[in-house]
Amino acid sequence: MAHTPAARGEDGAPASSSATAAPERRGPRLPFWASVLLNVVIALTVVAVVQAFWVKVYSVPSGSMEETLQVGDRILVNRTAYPDGMAEPQDVVVFAANEDWAMDMGPEGPVENAVRTFGDVTGIGRSHEQALVKRVIGTEGQTVECCSAEGAVLVDGEPLEEPYIHRDLPFVPGQLDCESTQARSPRCFGPVTVPERSMLVLGDHRSNSADSVIDCRGVTAEEAGDCARFIRDEDVVGEVFFTLWPPSNWGTP
Repeated sequence: MAHTPAARGEDGAPASSSATAAPERRGPRLPFWASVLLNVVIALTVVAVVQAFWVKVYSVPSGSMEETLQVGDRILVNRTAYPDGMAEPQDVVVFAANEDWAMDMGPEGPVENAVRTFGDVTGIGRSHEQALVKRVIGTEGQTVECCSAEGAVLVDGEPLEEPYIHRDLPFVPGQLDCESTQARSPRCFGPVTVPERSMLVLGDHRSNSADSVIDCRGVTAEEAGDCARFIRDEDVVGEVFFTLWPPSNWGTP
């Protein structure tokens, strides 16, 4: 029987029966700057998606919600809190200013426009959207007015307990109230009935709040006409659930 001679290497030694595995070939590595840029883009994309659909960071624009929220506080807003856009009474909400609430944002140079456009696209930082924060007092179909004999806001005739109020407008029973003929309290307004799919909102700092009834205060219902403005369900961004910055103000509203 013929035998096949064993294969030998160049040095005459028998060759291994298993071939040595070739080293794995890798693709070209990104330059350092490109790797950093890619990571930044990925991070910004993740933040933008989170802010667009779940939780968004806002800065409190005014003192109308003191002492609950301070000017410049960074607040977290739950964008999933209201699937139908309708908040609950007493909730603190962020909403986009519609035509009744829009304010003049002043002149805008090319740098500011670029910053705000970046915010429009990513949801990070300032944007062209005007976002306001207030507390919901009345929802669709409810009638809101002020004041009771003690100066409280009434919703469907029931006085509200509002421990969060800061620096309310002056009210003196029997002297400066809603029945006074000489001088009507600036705290007084209404009654106002909230339209369908809408909400009436007030600021906690009542004497410094451009809210739903700013044009209704201190005048009678006959004089006021259609003085109130409301936020619509489609304008609600979400519920404020935490103050993120500064650390001294951490907490829920």
